[in-house]
Amino acid sequence: MKILIINTGIHEKNKQGLVKMLEYLHRSNTNNTNNSNIQEIEYKIGTGTIADIQNYDIIYNPSKEINTSLYPNKKFIFGPHFSTFPNNHQLQSLQNNKYKNSIYIQPSEWVVQLWKNMGAEQFLPIKSFPFPVNTEKFTHAPDPAHAPATIKNNVLVYYKHRSPQEFNQLKDFLIKQNINFRLFDYRQRYNETDYLAYLQTCKYGILLDAHESQGFAVEEALSCNVPLLVWNTQTMNQEHGSSYHPIPCTSIPYWDNSKCGEYFHHISELPYAFQTFQNKLNNNQYNPRQYILDNLSTEKCAERFVTMINSI
Repeated sequence: MKILIINTGIHEKNKQGLVKMLEYLHRSNTNNTNNSNIQEIEYKIGTGTIADIQNYDIIYNPSKEINTSLYPNKKFIFGPHFSTFPNNHQLQSLQNNKYKNSIYIQPSEWVVQLWKNMGAEQFLPIKSFPFPVNTEKFTHAPDPAHAPATIKNNVLVYYKHRSPQEFNQLKDFLIKQNINFRLFDYRQRYNETDYLAYLQTCKYGILLDAHESQGFAVEEALSCNVPLLVWNTQTMNQEHGSSYHPIPCTSIPYWDNSKCGEYFHHISELPYAFQTFQNKLNNNQYNPRQYILDNLSTEKCAERFVTMINSI
């Protein structure tokens, strides 16, 4: 099975995860582990010329349409980078009403439902497909009992696209609790190496974020086994400075309260959520890394990918 990844408008984290996943499938088939229905995996990252398309079985184009009627014997995967909301002109140009050889992916189920509710599925089947988290890079620190220097006492606050007023409310609450924290502000384009290094020292994190279709920074914290207290968003118009309508959304599309942490929606709920979070932290009740391994690892996403392409 030859797969072409068109390197135009693709999120770097998505590309890294996709390549890692395809390399895993290639190794698995080479080692005869029989973990997929694909006999061989070969992939290329290219520009999507006609010659390229003709030489590959599956074409993944993250951000631009291709007239699939020209290639009825190929399989096409599009998305998720066309637009935030469905663009009917773009989707109609895929000609999928005639040739059922393509799908459009979104990284999580709430975005899939948003597109379906806006009528996009009449043009193109839409599937939920998350990209793998790099669990080898974003891993937990050694056990403090064996490496005392890595004892986790620090707290981080991850802040992205929410109002300054909400951030100040959160900061005031933490000050009253005598909690010192380090701020990672998405707008300031923090260094990923610093983020990873600090995660190794964190007892927990606090998230104040707008909508996320997947939320790599959130998942990377969880992969480092850092439980999170999340001031969750509810509608798209909570993104600070946006002109979105109040369409339902979430900051944490991949989440399990029993493993990942706690979330709340209104500032009035913060004291109770914080106390619940602290109690469970003290009893070591969370295991966020296990949630990521069970749901968003390279292996799990590879299983989803094989199922998805077999459905086209």
